[in-house]
Amino acid sequence: MTISKRLAILVLLVLVSLVFTLAGCSSGQGDVDAAPEEETTLERVQREGYIEVGFANEAPFAYATPEGKLTGLNVEIAREILHNLGVTEINGVLTEFGSLIPGLKAKRFDIITAGMYLTPDRAKEVTFANPEYTIGGGLAVQAGNPYNLHSYYDIAENPEVKVAVMAGAAEYDHLLAVGVSEAQIITVPDQPAALAELQAGRADAITMTSAALNSLLATIADPDIERVEDFEIAVVDGKSQQAFGSAAFRHEDTDFVEAYNRELEKLKESGRLLEIFQEFGFTEHELPGDVTAAEALEMW
Repeated sequence: MTISKRLAILVLLVLVSLVFTLAGCSSGQGDVDAAPEEETTLERVQREGYIEVGFANEAPFAYATPEGKLTGLNVEIAREILHNLGVTEINGVLTEFGSLIPGLKAKRFDIITAGMYLTPDRAKEVTFANPEYTIGGGLAVQAGNPYNLHSYYDIAENPEVKVAVMAGAAEYDHLLAVGVSEAQIITVPDQPAALAELQAGRADAITMTSAALNSLLATIADPDIERVEDFEIAVVDGKSQQAFGSAAFRHEDTDFVEAYNRELEKLKESGRLLEIFQEFGFTEHELPGDVTAAEALEMW
């Protein structure tokens, strides 16, 4: 073979190699362009059939039984909705109430199922599903009600009174709104800690939702503690402090919220929501009706 022929073959091989190299680069770029979009939280949990939810151990909304089972009104509502969406396994992540929203945003879990009140401040941080229940507050005091407390206004009018409330709870804002000073408020990590403050005499009253208070007092047989039966729900700027609670999601999980709302509506229409209510001592009076998350926030 002559030198010229060898040179021609070498040039041809180089050209062929270059063509395949360019074709490979082009194919790789096409694969990148055609890559599927990152799956949403809903798509992921549906694929895995598993989800982690945040809760704050507040009966009857969300709590762990002595056997370690996660249950409660809002947990069981979420369990049924998620099952209908193809997510059959739920794992609870116990979190102090005030850390639930930071935990959700940090992706320690994917939903808050703590029966959290819808408030404008919280709505800046998370997206709420439509309300699952509506409820007012409750108050418990020392037996005989020595300070004659029947409302938050009574607490505000007596600077000597101390009231214990769970950190991050809406009741904290309600107290401040009617004039209770921060110096009068003892913040605690959970409801049992509030009760302990009252039993020890460090607090003169404790406040939480009426359902949570009923559940808490049912666990003790303490003749020195009583519920204020004629407790008056505060009205601030013409708005009752009757509240709505629901599940909370990260802002970006819009498809999850929409799917959750659709399934929640089915539970309402079928009567199944009321059946779940009754399992935890709730009645039709706590049903949220047709109020949406946006409407509940406007009432605040």
